[in-house]
Amino acid sequence: MRGEREDRPHRPRADNATCKIAKVAGAAEPTVYNHFDDKETLFRHALAAAGDAVLAENLAVLERLRDPGADLRATLEDVAYRLIRSCCTERSRSPRRLTYGQVAQFPELIDVVASRTSDQLADALADRLARLALAGRLRASDPATAAEQFLALITGPMEGRTRLGTRKVTAAEMRAVATAAVGTFLRAYETPETH
Repeated sequence: MRGEREDRPHRPRADNATCKIAKVAGAAEPTVYNHFDDKETLFRHALAAAGDAVLAENLAVLERLRDPGADLRATLEDVAYRLIRSCCTERSRSPRRLTYGQVAQFPELIDVVASRTSDQLADALADRLARLALAGRLRASDPATAAEQFLALITGPMEGRTRLGTRKVTAAEMRAVATAAVGTFLRAYETPETH
């Protein structure tokens, strides 16, 4: 058996987290090992970088709310759809899968990912919703709560529909979730001027 093993090329196990990180980073596994002292540091850096890229995409989506135009519902639906679409990309799903897979060993990874993705996104969305409330377009006495609820209305259904990111969904499903989320959100926060 020993000889048989030596003849076969070494293949990393499918669950080898470092191999997965190297793949996500577009680097060779030995290169990854040479740059980091330990697995935890490697995960932190890889997830931070991936989180930053995802956050940049999502913040660009929120720019649409700076000047939403006359049809606030349509703008919110577009923003919700684009956020959902962004969250369903491999670039967005990979950090979540890596975090889920390693959370038992490195529970603080959740903070690394959340602080670079959902927390900053919620803060930026709260800022946009506060501006809309000041302009009389929404009733949001607590924009942070409104932002949290908006994001929950789009991410909750998508987690279920994608089976935690393991199943692809159609654009029609994404649009349906966005439309339903905005409808529910506006029932709670719309003003008479929103109609």
